[in-house]
Amino acid sequence: MESSSSKGRLTQVTQLWNLLDDLAESDPESYKKFIQQQLKEGKELCAAPEPQLCLQSRILKPKEKVLFINLCQWKRIPAPQSATHPVLISVGQPEDMSETSDVYTVVSVAYNPDVLQAAEKDQVKKDQLIRMAMKCIEEKFQFTLSHSYSIAKFRIKGSIERMKQNLMGMQADPTDLREKMRKELTFEQISSTLSNPDHFQLLLPKGEVSSKKRCLIEEISSTEIQVEMKEPTYELKIVADQKEKPLKIEIKVELPGINSVSLCDLSVSEDDLLIEVSEKYRLHLNLPESVDTEMTTAKFIKEKATLIITMPLV
Repeated sequence: MESSSSKGRLTQVTQLWNLLDDLAESDPESYKKFIQQQLKEGKELCAAPEPQLCLQSRILKPKEKVLFINLCQWKRIPAPQSATHPVLISVGQPEDMSETSDVYTVVSVAYNPDVLQAAEKDQVKKDQLIRMAMKCIEEKFQFTLSHSYSIAKFRIKGSIERMKQNLMGMQADPTDLREKMRKELTFEQISSTLSNPDHFQLLLPKGEVSSKKRCLIEEISSTEIQVEMKEPTYELKIVADQKEKPLKIEIKVELPGINSVSLCDLSVSEDDLLIEVSEKYRLHLNLPESVDTEMTTAKFIKEKATLIITMPLV
């Protein structure tokens, strides 16, 4: 049985080389394209993830702590075939780290570079990708995360090598990849590829996508996890003293259907404000003046379902 199987593979290899030789003679341009595509996709298959930006949020459950998310680009992850196709995301294992007495968790995630590049030009898409990553982390590790996040000034938390090891798992030996590629490369695949070299998609073995021992790539459909969050009605005013010197910013936000301040997630920086409420409302404002974040206060009037934020100016 083994001998018969070996002979069959040998026959396929012989046919393959004959097919390539014929192609090189009859259509050198297609042969060149095929070889170049093999080299390009082989390089992408072996490429390591690269850091893009770092997010800071919080884990609320099971134990409250700071969370850093390393958002990376990885050529190995296929881009969606169209705008209606699901987006693929790779999620590494959470790692607890500490600096002095502060303990925090780091999770590295990765998208295809083209997906991230498109999102850089569209703030809404960028926010959606970030929230998709956070939702995926919640579902995968049974975490409850804060709905708010901020983009850190640094691109990565921890070392790049540690991030690569985390996302790529035990996969470190390129010979193992080459061996797997040889197993996946069948005569039928090569034949169909050579007949249409412009639509060559071969070097990402199906087993690699679902293998838990190696990089875990999950298919996340934006229609499945994207929550429609409305922008609430709000009023912003700058309060001045008798000499018309600006003192503070007051924002009143109407939140119909909300009866508890515990459902409100508020994040304030010197120049912007983000409010998210129970996956119903989302309000992001760029502030007209710099504010004192430490002296900022928030009050929820239950009878009117209104949140009032007072922010003294610096």
